[in-house]
Formats: sequence, structure tokens, C-alpha cells
Amino acid sequence: MRYYRLSDEEHGSRSGSLVVIDDDDDAYDLTTASDDLGSFTELARAANACNQSIDAIARSRISDADPRDLDTIDTNALLPVVPDEVWAAGVTYRISEQARTAESGKPEVYIDVYDSERPELFLKATASRTVGPGDAIGVRGDSEWDVPEPELGIVLHRGEVVGYTIGNDVSSRDIEGENPLYLPQAKVYDRCCSLGPCVASPDVVGDPHDLTMSLTIERDDEVVYEETTSTSEMVTTCDQLVEYLRQHNSLPETLVLLTGTALVPPETFTLHEQDQVTIDIDRIGRLVNDTVVV
Repeated sequence: MRYYRLSDEEHGSRSGSLVVIDDDDDAYDLTTASDDLGSFTELARAANACNQSIDAIARSRISDADPRDLDTIDTNALLPVVPDEVWAAGVTYRISEQARTAESGKPEVYIDVYDSERPELFLKATASRTVGPGDAIGVRGDSEWDVPEPELGIVLHRGEVVGYTIGNDVSSRDIEGENPLYLPQAKVYDRCCSLGPCVASPDVVGDPHDLTMSLTIERDDEVVYEETTSTSEMVTTCDQLVEYLRQHNSLPETLVLLTGTALVPPETFTLHEQDQVTIDIDRIGRLVNDTVVV
């Protein structure tokens, strides 16, 4: 199943409604079945309390839920899960190792990480710095080389994998390349991350290392970058990334872990204000954001 958070002005809900699309591509508003199912985190709590999967809990309440029009899903989709934290992994694909080596004055740092058992993990964003579908991602006003980074996102609740989403780890390559210690400034700032359009359950996604991922960037209605890859190119598995994130680290209730990118625009490219960035991942959906300078 795929879970969306939709704006619901008609019913006076400011936080939105939790809507599920089932295996038959029918949509249901789970919030109308129970006020205790107003968000993905609340659904995950219910599943945890009953020792069941999120899909099992959703199926048990569909008969009590109001149907929703599929045609309104894309236009009303909000940030699907509001994470306490967003973490990210770096140098998990060969191309990202090559790109970061090329931009850096200390390339051996990234080569060592790519060849090591321990992955690079860093805190990417808080909820206030994260935007959803249709919102604008940000590029720093003090940066001259900025790129989107499309990534598979792992959704964790109380340390366990409960779903997957699409993430955009927007980055300043010139700030990061100047010195690896500037990584937090290159990665963490207003609107630095987008997530969406939904959370797809593990049963829907299947093997997270067998997903086609594409990135399209449009400027003035013209495509300026378009490329496709597969999560099969990851050198580190999702299970390994989650295992290292949990080690000696008290995780918040709900978080998203971005797993790295294999799609890197050429060195001649930088994001401009009003660029439209579209990321597609098999079995999850499409995340679309415009761009603004922050």
C-alpha cells in the first residue's frame, strides 16, 4: 500500500488526512475511520501496539473509511511523513564517489569512505527544513554550484523499517568541495530536503535494490538534464545503512534515512531559481519541486 498525507480544507483539517491507496488502486481516507489515524506516525504506532504491519492495520479500517478521488491525490499531496530527523548516507554509489572526489581538494577522504565498511552518515534535516511535493526546494544564496540529489528514502519508526519514500538531498557542491568540514553548511539549511509523494510499504517496494530511479530538471519549460539509474548500483545495502545508524544512537520515533545518489549532473550545471526538479522511483511515485534561493 501507498500512504499519502493530503490537505483537507473541506473538513477543516489543517494537518491533513492520512490517505491510503490499496492494491486495487482505490483510495481511502483512513482519518475518517479513526481520529487516531491522522498521520503515518500514528498508523505506525497502532501497528507497533498490535504487533502487526502498517498494511494490516490499514486493511482492517478501510471498510470504515471514506473513499477519496484518485484524481486529487497529486494536487493535494503534502509531506507524507513529518520526520523528527532526516539522515543521509554519502558515497554509496561509484558515481557519487567520483563526483565528490573531483570537487574536493582532499579527494582521498571520499575514496577511503567508498572502500570502507563503515558508511558516511550525517544529519541532513529537521522537519522544519524539509518540504513536501509541490513545495520549493532551496539553494543557498552564498553558493554558486548547487545540485539536486535524488535518493531512495527509508522510513523508520522506533528504529524499524516501515516504508520507503523519495528524497531530494539538495547540496552545495562548492561549499562542500572547499573543505569536507563544511559539509553541514553544504547540506543543512532552509528547504534543503524534500520528501514524497508518499510512503510505500515494504510489501509494495519489494527489493529496495531493484528500483529504477530517474531525475529530470526543467528550466523555462525545457529539459536541461535527464538521466536514469538503478538502486542495484548501491555498494552498501539498506540494511547495512540502517544497522550503522542505530549503533550507539538513540533514534527519535520517526525518521527518514536517505541512501545516497547515483545521478549527478555535470560540473557545468547548477540549479537556478524556478527550475523544476522531478524524481521518479519505481513502485513509489514521482516527487516534483520548484527551486528558490534561500
